[in-house]
Amino acid sequence: MYTDQIIYSKLPRHIAIIMDGNGRWAKEKGKPRVFGHKSGVTAVREVTEAAAELGIEYLTLYAFSTENWSRPTFEVNALMTLLVETVKQELATLNKNNIRLKAIGDLSGLPKKTRETLLQGIEMTAQNTRMTLVLALNYSSRWEIVEAAKKMALDVSEGNLNIDAVNADVFSGYLNTKDIPDPELMIRTSGEHRISNYLLWQAAYAELYFTSVLWPDFRKEHFYQAIIDFQNRERRFGKTSEQVSERNLEN
Repeated sequence: MYTDQIIYSKLPRHIAIIMDGNGRWAKEKGKPRVFGHKSGVTAVREVTEAAAELGIEYLTLYAFSTENWSRPTFEVNALMTLLVETVKQELATLNKNNIRLKAIGDLSGLPKKTRETLLQGIEMTAQNTRMTLVLALNYSSRWEIVEAAKKMALDVSEGNLNIDAVNADVFSGYLNTKDIPDPELMIRTSGEHRISNYLLWQAAYAELYFTSVLWPDFRKEHFYQAIIDFQNRERRFGKTSEQVSERNLEN
């Protein structure tokens, strides 16, 4: 079992995932792309369950980017419908497992029914404390950074913020993720090697893990493998290996 190799005292607090490969998975099976998206729900359920069981505090899933609006209308509508159905179906399970639902992105741009269902799910799980499941919806990291800069500039112009007080921590407080720790591990499925406008600011020091497994095939054991790989890396944050070793000995 891969869980035997996991060091529970060194788990990342926050794992972010780019769920990629639904369309290719469906195409390989001679099915429409929507079939791949529906099949990907099983992977979401497995990974969420695995993260909660391990004790991961935050799990963020890239569910729909602002760029995804350029896809065929039928596929976009199907994705929005699938989101509504999934939130409704999984709500009882989230509450049973004490998992809180949150969302980041421009939620005002979502269809009314999708937005209302999502906000209802967020409200009904708000008191859960075991783990926070964050859905990135209608999300673009560049959009998020620009919006944060605009809000901060407004505060400075209105005298609510001293320009000399602005630093990375202050800026982070204007982001969608202001109440969420930065991800330490970012996983992307399907063999692509890029982060696609996802948590650009927050992932500054994240370890990146790429796997060729297509998202509908991603299961708990793949999730465990990513964590084990993460735990075998040396995270230096600008220091030398010798400095990191000395610090570990002190601790």
